[in-house]
Amino acid sequence: MDENMAKPTALRIAASVILGVIVGGILFLIVTFFIGVINNQYKWMGIPIDLQITENVFSLGLLILFIGFSIAYFWWKVETTPPSIPESPEIPESEIPDE
Repeated sequence: MDENMAKPTALRIAASVILGVIVGGILFLIVTFFIGVINNQYKWMGIPIDLQITENVFSLGLLILFIGFSIAYFWWKVETTPPSIPESPEIPESEIPDE
């Protein structure tokens, strides 16, 4: 089955990287939001993750981790999914009307 699989085009690979960066960034924002809510509610937890990635190495690591895994997932989906080919009806030349 793998020998029938066509190599993905550069456009599909670029789309998977861009989508991975966007989805990874959104996942980072969602996770840090919920961690921030938990930290504000329970002050004793002290989880050192917030949206200030320039001041906090844990936040930067979490952001890189989410973006890396998202890019890897979408790259894998591009590599394992064949490109969609629009189906066009096959019409024999004998049935095409002459004008």
